Amino acid sequence: MFLLRATAKLRQRIGQSAPHDGERSTTLLGDWYATLLPWRPQVALLVNERTLLPVLMALAPAATMPARVADQVGAVLAAHCVPDLVIRTEVDQMRQWRIAPTANRSVVGIMNEFSFLADAWRDAAKPNLLDLAVRLAATPCSPLYKRHVRPDRELAAIVQQISS
Repeated sequence: MFLLRATAKLRQRIGQSAPHDGERSTTLLGDWYATLLPWRPQVALLVNERTLLPVLMALAPAATMPARVADQVGAVLAAHCVPDLVIRTEVDQMRQWRIAPTANRSVVGIMNEFSFLADAWRDAAKPNLLDLAVRLAATPCSPLYKRHVRPDRELAAIVQQISS
């Protein structure tokens, strides 16, 4: 089970469910933060709290977006060459979710930066969301400066640690 910590604007679109008191994500990567990108068609930007790994996915249909997060996260993990066993385990644990409000201002700030960069880097005519997410993952992020600097490197370090 994982917590999808969505902005107020996105929660209005996908619905709300409050986590039980003290409930935490049971996945390796933990909570995911999400916001709405007002592109045509609309896109959801997700950022992992632990690694700051970005994931982009189509929002429509909005009501099913939380149920589709696991598959899109799996695709992004595969694009970063994460071992299949780790991907399967993470995706299986993400089949259950709760929606909650954002709680970490630092992650929200990174989400805003990724939103700006994604808007600047996308091909407006035909955006490739997976390629754009991989490109965003190579962006240096200040919360990671004391560790691995970039989300893709932070993810690789976590995967290396659990594989050892």
